[in-house]
Amino acid sequence: MTTVRYRLGDTGPAISEIRTKLTLLGLLDDTAPGPHTFDEDVDRAVRQFQQERGLTVTGVVDATTYRVLDEARWRLGDRLLSYVVANPQTGDDVLALQRRLSELGFDVGQVDGVFGPRTGEGVRELQRNVGLSPDGTCGPSTFKALDRLAPIVTGGRPDSLRASEKLRQAGKRLPGKVVVIDPGHGGSDRGNTGQGLEEAAIVEDLAVRIEGRLAATGVQAYLTRGPGSDTELDEAARASFANETGANLMVSLHVDAHPNPAASGVSTYYYGGDRPGTTSAIGEQFAGLIQREIVARTDLVSCRSHAKTWDLLRHTKMATVRVELGYITNERDAARLADPDFRDVVAEAIVVAVQRVYLPTGEDAPTGVLNLRDLAQA
Repeated sequence: MTTVRYRLGDTGPAISEIRTKLTLLGLLDDTAPGPHTFDEDVDRAVRQFQQERGLTVTGVVDATTYRVLDEARWRLGDRLLSYVVANPQTGDDVLALQRRLSELGFDVGQVDGVFGPRTGEGVRELQRNVGLSPDGTCGPSTFKALDRLAPIVTGGRPDSLRASEKLRQAGKRLPGKVVVIDPGHGGSDRGNTGQGLEEAAIVEDLAVRIEGRLAATGVQAYLTRGPGSDTELDEAARASFANETGANLMVSLHVDAHPNPAASGVSTYYYGGDRPGTTSAIGEQFAGLIQREIVARTDLVSCRSHAKTWDLLRHTKMATVRVELGYITNERDAARLADPDFRDVVAEAIVVAVQRVYLPTGEDAPTGVLNLRDLAQA
């Protein structure tokens, strides 16, 4: 299968299509005649699109950016929408439908632009309420019902309220909770390299340390891949694995790299973007807790938490956080990553963050204070 990757200077039919999509989105004034080229105007438009959509801003149209560009062309009412098990529909029209249903009080889960089973059930519930046949297909009559109800919709984030209530009902104790730990890369894909280190090896070791500590608190922990495994999984497969476990939370472990050796620090990522109603409230909370715990317990520079729409964050049903633990290309960060004692500290920080997600506000502890002994006694 050919890798989709278009960048500055490329020409051809695919570039013409990319320019057309960017023009329709109002990001590019594509009125100049002649052959279409991936020029500086296209590069700027692609970067703006990636920024707006919570993608990594590179200016390169890879497979993910190309897919999201295609999804962006759909508007609610352009096509029939329904749940297709083998190939769920995705697009801006699905996201708009989910947002409308959520505002009306129907539970569609995460507002992510993917027409999954919960969105289908939300459509059926709407249809029952307005006297339509509950077939789960959003067609002309269902669109009309949504339009009629539009004036009484007041907005808000009922999905966040539901997620918070579910968290409260789960209780503060860790025994019985399920957490998936995802060491990135694996097999022949070693990830970023630098200072004699490999990203895949670092996160494999860290994942095992986290798994052991979670098990000691009574949490059922699953690894998406084991140490030394030659298994190579894409983000869709990792998300599918996590969803099948019925996990409460997921942590994906990575190490960053940059051409500038001065780049350093830790950052965390959760599902969300600039569009209203798309942010995972629990994911944002969990990412902030992990970020603050690691920064409080180590000397890594804080690069803060950020919303992204990467596939793993988008397609997991539970709150998922991706951790970029330092820069392997930075001499100082790499020295920390190579230290087993440092990895122990990070593992404890992440386990403490898991506990703090479930602690009521009045019972939470200051950042950097809780330790495994406290959790075992909780």
